[in-house]
Amino acid sequence: MPKNVQIRNLDDATYERLRARAKAGDLSLSQYLRHELQHLASVPTMAEWLDSADRRRAEHGGVSREDLDRAVAEMRADRDRLRD
Repeated sequence: MPKNVQIRNLDDATYERLRARAKAGDLSLSQYLRHELQHLASVPTMAEWLDSADRRRAEHGGVSREDLDRAVAEMRADRDRLRD
């Protein structure tokens, strides 16, 4: 069953930008916001993505996040040394 959401205290500038975007897409503001919220909800957050990667790594093996962080830091340091 569909749910309703009410957003209070939205500043005028934000409201006008959203309304203009809806109009540019030939949509009502409600249609535009529904589409944007559905898209937002369909994309995992960084925390969700990292948790998923950790679960896959635990199940199938692989490199730890700490090792990846260390490797990236080393590559960046190498890159910076080459720039100097």
